[in-house]
Amino acid sequence: MGTRLALLLVWLLHFLPFRLLAVVGHSLGVLLSLLPTERRRVALANIALCFPGLSEDARRRLVRAHFAAFTRSVLDRGIAWWSSRERLMRVVQVEGWEHIADVKGRPLLLLAPHFVGLDIGAQRLAAERRAVSMYSRQKNPVFDAFLRAKRNRFGSVTLVSRQEGLRPVLRAMRAGLPLYYLPDMDFGARDSVFAPFFGVPAATLPALSRIVRLTGAVVVPCITEQLPSGAGYRVVLHPPWTAFPGPGEPDDVAEARLMNSFIEGCVERMPAQYHWLHKRFKTRPPGEPPIY
Repeated sequence: MGTRLALLLVWLLHFLPFRLLAVVGHSLGVLLSLLPTERRRVALANIALCFPGLSEDARRRLVRAHFAAFTRSVLDRGIAWWSSRERLMRVVQVEGWEHIADVKGRPLLLLAPHFVGLDIGAQRLAAERRAVSMYSRQKNPVFDAFLRAKRNRFGSVTLVSRQEGLRPVLRAMRAGLPLYYLPDMDFGARDSVFAPFFGVPAATLPALSRIVRLTGAVVVPCITEQLPSGAGYRVVLHPPWTAFPGPGEPDDVAEARLMNSFIEGCVERMPAQYHWLHKRFKTRPPGEPPIY
């Protein structure tokens, strides 16, 4: 019942003018940031690890800004889920289409780290291009079915659950579908390597370099930025990585470090928009104490 009520609220709010919706989301997020929740504690711990030079007051301000950006993005998903294709394309602009157009004769991998605009950016791209993507099944079956339906509302996305593994993804890529790949979550020690993220060992899946080696794909970073004052979102397609992975024998740790370093640079440009609510450092190297 709670899930249905939350979805009803997001559906009702999506009828608001976009700038007013942004104000509602920002204000609600600021209020939520004041509550002593588990997610607030996680965000504070993550920011303390990644930005040790920040004062305690600065960390709290960054957490408040993140809650505002994240909550606004949750309400904005109503536009991705129910608004017309035309409204979605007005709200979310795309820069760098030429970097996709330049990739000819090879599979394409869009590297999309976890910033708050991740979902609406993916929906915007799906309004124009077919793609394949992986998703994590939700514990709530109602919400899981809803998300799968809405993420493919334009009929252009092939969704593969992580439980199915990489084989369906590789088949789709070889058939010509670009992969919208989310690289930066902690899925446990199994199949992960420890690579530094802001100097902290983080369990990182080495799947990016492995997919590139198996398919010959070109990596094009895809970063969705939430713009200020309700101005919408901007999806930026970056120039392709021409030297990834490097020559020589595969080195999962070194290649994961390169990927994490790129994500760090993006986080430094818009720190309030990174997904600090995720327990990025939940899995620790042997012998290290837990963080959360």
